[in-house]
Amino acid sequence: MEQKVLLVSSQEYRKVKRIVDFTVALVGIVVLIPVFLLVALLIKLDSPKEKVVFVQTRTGLKNEPFRIFKFRSMRQSNRPGGAKKHVYDWEHGVPDDFVFKSATGKDPEVSTIGAFVRKFSLDELPQLVNVLRGDMSLVGPRPEIPAITDLYSRSQQTRLLVKPGVTGWAQVNGRSNMNHGQKMAYDSHYVKHISWKMDCQIIVMTVKQVLVGKDAV
Repeated sequence: MEQKVLLVSSQEYRKVKRIVDFTVALVGIVVLIPVFLLVALLIKLDSPKEKVVFVQTRTGLKNEPFRIFKFRSMRQSNRPGGAKKHVYDWEHGVPDDFVFKSATGKDPEVSTIGAFVRKFSLDELPQLVNVLRGDMSLVGPRPEIPAITDLYSRSQQTRLLVKPGVTGWAQVNGRSNMNHGQKMAYDSHYVKHISWKMDCQIIVMTVKQVLVGKDAV
């Protein structure tokens, strides 16, 4: 994989980024405590019988699994056995035209409050805890579910060379409005051109998108 990119393997870059991630996540959690409490309250009022925080297994750095935290935006499935499980059988990697979410972005299981917190990415706030723990970084490819990453082709595994992020290059260039091939191209570009300048650019673009709720579902 082309030397795995100099900065990706740079101990200095990883060490400083970890310090920045930990500091920003810690400060962010403290400052946003009122927002955490308000969102949790609204979710509980909207869906009293549901858990406020949704926990799911995702794939992290070097294909290692971890538990990601999100504010719940969907009601529990009424199907027998609970929420549906995704099963794929691709033989040559994930198809470029694959789209995980519906094209319309509408899901009958998304709660009223869930639609709002998704629009402004408030459901992602608990991932600051993942950043604090070291599972994720503030910036990096968004973590995917193992059912998909287990079927990655060799080239698609490039995005697993860095920690997954709360936001990433693909998200600020389209978020939900792209297929898997487009997302992989953006994530691969990030891994191959990773830099502090790019990280800062992504954070600024993310803030702008969140404020207007652009391209979120």
